[in-house]
Amino acid sequence: MNENDLDGAFGLPSKTATRLYLLALNPTDSVTEGFLPAAARLGLAVTLLTDQPDAHRRAYERHASAGGALPELDIAHCDVRDFREVIGHISADMSVPGARAGRTVAIFTNSDHLQVQAALAADYFGLPGKDWRAALRTKNKAELRRSLAAAGVDTLWCAELAPGQVPSDHPRLAGPGVPYPCVLKPREGVASEDVVLVADADELAERVREIRTRRPEVYLVVEEFLEGPLQTLETIGDGRTLHALAAFRTDISAPPYFIEERLELLPAPPEPHTGQVLDQLRALGVGFGACHTEYVVQGDRARLIEVNYRAIGDQCDLVLAELLAIPLFEHILRTHLGAALPTDLGARADGRVRMEYVMADRPGRLAAAPAASVGDHDGVRLDYRPLREIGEEHPLYGTNRDFLGVLRATGTDQRRIDEAVAGFLAANEWVIAP
Repeated sequence: MNENDLDGAFGLPSKTATRLYLLALNPTDSVTEGFLPAAARLGLAVTLLTDQPDAHRRAYERHASAGGALPELDIAHCDVRDFREVIGHISADMSVPGARAGRTVAIFTNSDHLQVQAALAADYFGLPGKDWRAALRTKNKAELRRSLAAAGVDTLWCAELAPGQVPSDHPRLAGPGVPYPCVLKPREGVASEDVVLVADADELAERVREIRTRRPEVYLVVEEFLEGPLQTLETIGDGRTLHALAAFRTDISAPPYFIEERLELLPAPPEPHTGQVLDQLRALGVGFGACHTEYVVQGDRARLIEVNYRAIGDQCDLVLAELLAIPLFEHILRTHLGAALPTDLGARADGRVRMEYVMADRPGRLAAAPAASVGDHDGVRLDYRPLREIGEEHPLYGTNRDFLGVLRATGTDQRRIDEAVAGFLAANEWVIAP
């Protein structure tokens, strides 16, 4: 299929409008191995705006040297956390006579931190994009709770601490009725960073002091602890149609932290929980592009933990595209190009996957670990990728930064998948030296 065929098949704008502006902070597998190759397959030229250009250049050089596909790519420095700088950069770029003038068709990001900025920039230029209000509601965890309560779809006890404010100065936290144990977390955090379960008022005060020592500027949220099995819902929408694409069951570490240790793809998004989650997403204004939602199952009720208005990460999006046998990353980009999604995505339903994250259990230097490998065993494909180099020394973070490697196990038989994972873990060793 050539570029002209792609234009017709995906309903894209004309060939003269082919530039995608992609906003990013640090390099991620989702962008390097997912969205950039998809942009290349769609025939798009990409300008990547980032505050870390050198890191991206190194990541893409490694990817290209390993045979990975990349589009026509320019990497430009920009303060992407400031939507005014993003708009100014794109506007200046478009005004230069020549190849780029008038060719912007999309502004996109897969970063948790940049959804509002990308949405505002897209709106400024009259391009398809997410509603910036919905992006803000999902990123700001206090606003998420207020919005769900105002819509009448769910109410959770919640209090917000401003920088410098301590629990004893907060009227809700200083008074009776705090539903301990509670979850303390950054208002706009990601990846379980500084997310901790606190048992009582003394522990809450101590944990707040600890976080403030490292991050004095951060807003914090204290909210009711939702007990129950943790699941995810992966959705994709074009602003009109919202597809429930897949669902994972998630195993997390023992309290007080909430680190994802493994994810297992469910045979289908379960009901009635999926319908309830979709209703809550619509109440938040979510329905454009990809969204990764985490929720707790309490009987027949789905209680939202958080909404990440982007594709699921930690290589789960890569394995989903492979397992469902659909052009997932192209579909996501298509929505930002103004194209409608198919009413039927044509996804395979017989695939199963288990994502197993090997974690450090102590601080120190990684002295030994298996190398990257891909192989098939009894109908199961095992793909192991190191996430930390031999010789690297780290503290114990209590987040997914403790991951040493990720094992992707795919097939059609869950029992065989579980046995293959157990065998791989037993046959390999990860050694952390003091």
